[in-house]
Amino acid sequence: AIFTSMDEKLTEKLAGGSVTAMTVFFPLDTARLRLQVDEKRKSKTTHTVLLEIIKEEGLLAPYRGWFPVISSLCCSNFVYFYTFNSLRALWVKGQHSTTGKDLVLGFVAGVVNVLLTTPLWVVNTRLKLQGAKFRNEDIVPTNYKGIVDAFHQIIRDEGVLALWNGTFPSLLLVFNPAIQFMFYEGFKRKLLKTRLQLTSLDAFVIGAVAKAVATTITYPMQTVQSILDHFHSSLHL
Repeated sequence: AIFTSMDEKLTEKLAGGSVTAMTVFFPLDTARLRLQVDEKRKSKTTHTVLLEIIKEEGLLAPYRGWFPVISSLCCSNFVYFYTFNSLRALWVKGQHSTTGKDLVLGFVAGVVNVLLTTPLWVVNTRLKLQGAKFRNEDIVPTNYKGIVDAFHQIIRDEGVLALWNGTFPSLLLVFNPAIQFMFYEGFKRKLLKTRLQLTSLDAFVIGAVAKAVATTITYPMQTVQSILDHFHSSLHL
């Protein structure tokens, strides 16, 4: 079997944790995206940007694009975890995994995930920024009715390859989940030496620490990716 019962439980916890974390901190992610894309906001603090968004665009504006993002996050998690565990089952074959193997498997799984799900994230970025009031006048607003319409308009106006805008920085960003899983698997192995299984709290804590390390290392490339995802559309409209 590709997944052991422990792998399935941990995967469910990580996926559920990702959705919960994204929902709770979604307004902060909205502020991050605005600061990355809108140059004239770069001197503003996060809470100032959020207050401006709420004042100018409405109370629910920080959650604009939540459903498409959550849907894509679930798809992305499924692709990544399935690929990672499938490759590990084929390579490790009952042997003890190592940090080096986890890093390689995480990188390969990340590449597969990027190639399959980049179109979803390109559409997500545009939907999150739709209706935003930018300080930068060079940004041209879009008018999408939803995910399907966004796909249709992008393919019609910019070509199929536009759905893979930002693929190069995204491929570099596969080090993010690779680094995350390297630390996560390492922490998990250490904890499992002292107990039979991980608790939900254990999985949450080591997952959060691993994600924080990975995000800190790869944040500059996230900025480049966000800009490419959105500005390609501005150049064509």
